[in-house]
Amino acid sequence: MTLVHVVTSRNRTQYKEQMSQYFRIRHEIFVEERGWEQLRRADGVERDQYDNAQAIYLLALDNGRVVGGQRLYPTLLPHMMSDVFANLATRGVPRSESIFECTRYFVVKERRTGRTDCRLLAAMQEYCLSAGITDITAVVEMWWMPRWHQIGFKVRPLGLPAVIENEPCMAAQIAISRESLEQVRRVGGLRGPSLLQEKRHPANERMPHVAA
Repeated sequence: MTLVHVVTSRNRTQYKEQMSQYFRIRHEIFVEERGWEQLRRADGVERDQYDNAQAIYLLALDNGRVVGGQRLYPTLLPHMMSDVFANLATRGVPRSESIFECTRYFVVKERRTGRTDCRLLAAMQEYCLSAGITDITAVVEMWWMPRWHQIGFKVRPLGLPAVIENEPCMAAQIAISRESLEQVRRVGGLRGPSLLQEKRHPANERMPHVAA
């Protein structure tokens, strides 16, 4: 069964092989498939300055194989929307301890017609609800908007669309809620949690994480 694992600086050494897969798949999808040539690297690994100790990865794993993933990053730090796409957020770039940015979302090609997409999106809501994250920001292609509405996400545009890499894109903010989680579970036919069972950490550690 595919489950979504939370990978952070605390447990990343337990996911060395999966993280290696993740960065190579990012290159395959965003460079080879989608044509983002500025990200091309000779070693076939796609990483950027936000792949650091502050990044939180949600990896959909099937028997140890990465079939989907996304990256969450704190908006109180310089992040992709504030550094690269601030012009898209004409209403201002949301920044708060309880707001994280989602980037580098993908599902491998052979899983795009199944439940992996909904499982990853449900896992994002589950993780954020457990971690006290109230909103997610993202810069996405316009086709994401009807998809988000279909699965019950409450989305607030942060500005007007602009063409990026030959695609109309926009900055948006997604509210985290139990209602959105239940709707994406219904749409995806998901039963129970999508995240691997969490191991709780001491109360003074704000962000709960999942052990391997």
